[in-house]
Amino acid sequence: MDQNSPPENIDKVEPSVDASVSAAPLISKKDKFVKEAKSFVIIILSVLAFRSVLFEPFKIPSGSMIPTLLIGDFILVNKFSYGFKVPFSDWFTDPVYVTGPAAPERGDVIVFKYPKDTNLNYIKRVIGLPGDTIEVIDKVVYVNNKPIETKDIDGKEILDDMDERYKSYQFRFMETKTGTATHTTQVDMGNDYFANYYKFTVPKDNYFVMGDNRDFSADSRRWGTVPFGHIKGKAIFVWFSLSVPWPWSEDEQESWKFRPWRIGKIIH
Repeated sequence: MDQNSPPENIDKVEPSVDASVSAAPLISKKDKFVKEAKSFVIIILSVLAFRSVLFEPFKIPSGSMIPTLLIGDFILVNKFSYGFKVPFSDWFTDPVYVTGPAAPERGDVIVFKYPKDTNLNYIKRVIGLPGDTIEVIDKVVYVNNKPIETKDIDGKEILDDMDERYKSYQFRFMETKTGTATHTTQVDMGNDYFANYYKFTVPKDNYFVMGDNRDFSADSRRWGTVPFGHIKGKAIFVWFSLSVPWPWSEDEQESWKFRPWRIGKIIH
């Protein structure tokens, strides 16, 4: 071969990288939609499972737990305080527990399904455990024939922060010890409606609950006890606080109130 002649294979080329890429199968619009839909469903189920067994946020719509919780407080509830549940099991019936369950303690602030309508969520404080006797005499709560420990306190700061609808009442404020929880309760000295409650024995697997705003709380004194299976979890802290005067609000005195100082408040 002449040294000056070109190689015989000069015109032969190897497939380029681009050529191999272009040869890969394209994903159809249908397959792409199915893939994205699956990812979306997985995300939604993960969020719902998180809310079902770990933590769930709630907004306080009423004043039954004043001064512990104010209208417009956004709280976080620990859903595994009394044991880990099978995800979504409490959507259809009483929850199925993987661990535990452990019983609530006296003084716990709990969120539960309202026994008269399980589509509604209520929040109250546990006063009576199964087997306890509960009685109210002249606004003093007795548990097993002993009065709950209280001490009068100055409520000026509480009144300043309170929702407008409650500021005209004759409140008496008390530092109260319910179980191991030390918290504040209030009673309206101008209202005798809830002054007394007959002695009552709490049934097995049930809990007697009351609001800290004693005279403005529809609780076990009116509609009975809370079965353990209705309890969703224990309220642990306030993560936001904003009262908004919605157009459909029944309270004409309601006003905008942003309370940044309540953010991070631990619920006792």
